[in-house]
Amino acid sequence: MNKLSFKIGLVFFAAIFLLQIVLMVFLHSNIIHSRVNDELSALKTRGNNHREILEGSFHEETIRHIALMESRTDTMVVLTDTYGTILMSSNTVTPAMKTTMGLRPDNAPRQGMILEDDWKNRPFITSVSPVRMDGGGIGYIYMFQDTGKLKELIANMNQHFLIAGLLALLFMIGAVAFLSRVLTLPLVRMNEATKRISKGDFSVTLPKLSKDEVGELGQSIEILARDLALLKTERNDFLASISHELRTPLTYIKGYAEIARRPDIAAAERDNYLSIIHEESGKLAKLIKELFDLAKIDENTFSVEKMDVELEPFFKALLEKVAPAFRERLINLRLDCPAGLRACLDPTRFEQVIVNLLDNARKYSDAGSSVTLEAAPLDGGRVRIFVRDTGWGIPEQDVPRIFERFYRVDKSRTRALGGSGLGLAIAKQLIEAHGGTITAKSEQGFGTEFEIIV
Repeated sequence: MNKLSFKIGLVFFAAIFLLQIVLMVFLHSNIIHSRVNDELSALKTRGNNHREILEGSFHEETIRHIALMESRTDTMVVLTDTYGTILMSSNTVTPAMKTTMGLRPDNAPRQGMILEDDWKNRPFITSVSPVRMDGGGIGYIYMFQDTGKLKELIANMNQHFLIAGLLALLFMIGAVAFLSRVLTLPLVRMNEATKRISKGDFSVTLPKLSKDEVGELGQSIEILARDLALLKTERNDFLASISHELRTPLTYIKGYAEIARRPDIAAAERDNYLSIIHEESGKLAKLIKELFDLAKIDENTFSVEKMDVELEPFFKALLEKVAPAFRERLINLRLDCPAGLRACLDPTRFEQVIVNLLDNARKYSDAGSSVTLEAAPLDGGRVRIFVRDTGWGIPEQDVPRIFERFYRVDKSRTRALGGSGLGLAIAKQLIEAHGGTITAKSEQGFGTEFEIIV
């Protein structure tokens, strides 16, 4: 048995055992007290019955009849006069009985009373009932009962209680052991699962648990294992992608630098190689900057400083910056934003998102196509922003993954166009940091649409 089930079982056992002891003691005491009181009450009632008979017919024959009747029972009757002289007894009166009879008060009540109730230490329990005698005097009927039979009855009762207590104890031990095992078994399995997770084995499954806090904990562990497995896969892919992305420009830089260092190379050719080195250095610098941006976002070390921004002049200024690149590609760039529309956002971070989306639209569109930046108000003071193009589009199976880090629809083509696969991942993180959402839909050959809600 594991430590946890032992501890739970021990606590349950201690609590139930203590409760059982209290209940048994209380029940035992009450039953014995009730049984003794019944015997005392029966003894007093028997004496009162004899009194009623004697008061109805106080004759020698009646007295002998009562003595004879009591001599055949486990009780004993003694009749005395007012002065304590014994007139009749069903058995021999012992000195102890005489001592007890001497305790009789002169004002004994009509309904009788108990003279001796110490059944544990005395040989008899005794009652007394006053009786009117012929001639107007008051006599007393004493009833004695041997306490041996009562003690034997109590001893048998104690034995029964002991047997019942032992059976209850055995049943309680079995029940507690079973219940503690049942309660802790899911926890034991979850503990084993977490140990496997700590060793890097994320293929853990737990049996279907109850719909309570333990079951919720088991589900959380399974979700954690799946998330860690996904995180491990993404980390490996991320590291492989970084290694590849860094190796490519570094290979170009190193190779062309070695060529450019040759003394016999022509000046024009050296300038060409230096231009390639400069271009690859720029790509490398951009990649490193994007990696730093992602690191800041993951560590929450960057800040989003929102302010109230009027979108029309904000977008116009932004489009003026990127317009030359669009004109060079002969792509029509237009803005559709109502005057006076405002939004609460960080201008610097939001410009980074829009520029990235526009840059992607420019790269993956042919001459003569169009790119539109559109904004419209929503209920609740929010704003919907679209970036649409009529370019190449994205295959349907790739659309759900375009916001993943280093994911490319066409890796060779994207690398040729200078993409690292990080821009959309950064854009998504920045929009979510604004408390907004970004989604995409596309049809290959007809263009792509990004929708931002902030």
